Amino acid sequence: QVQLVESGGGLVQAGGSLRLSCAASGRTFRISTMGWFRQAPGKEREFVAAVSPGSVNTYYQDSVKGRFTISRDNAETVYLQMNSLKPEDTAVYYCAARSDRYYSVRPYDYDYWGQGTQVTVSS
Repeated sequence: QVQLVESGGGLVQAGGSLRLSCAASGRTFRISTMGWFRQAPGKEREFVAAVSPGSVNTYYQDSVKGRFTISRDNAETVYLQMNSLKPEDTAVYYCAARSDRYYSVRPYDYDYWGQGTQVTVSS
């Protein structure tokens, strides 16, 4: 199996920055596309960003374009640099991975999930 562990969440003021990391272990050869989702209280889990194998392509939700940057070192580590944070970015952020090389915005298309890390942006 594959295990994903996120780190880097925390409390930050509006306009600040955070960098999330996600480390994969286990049968990482099964991983192709990696991404980040988030879930705010009372809301559904939503797509944030994804990166294709070899970092050839990146994809973002419209609300984070120009503020967030997804990157990956290899099949085992993915990052989410979050700048100009807003209170509406407050959520639990989840790292996700799938064996398909095409990205998806649908959570159920992802095969592996981390436990989540809390990001809180104060106004």
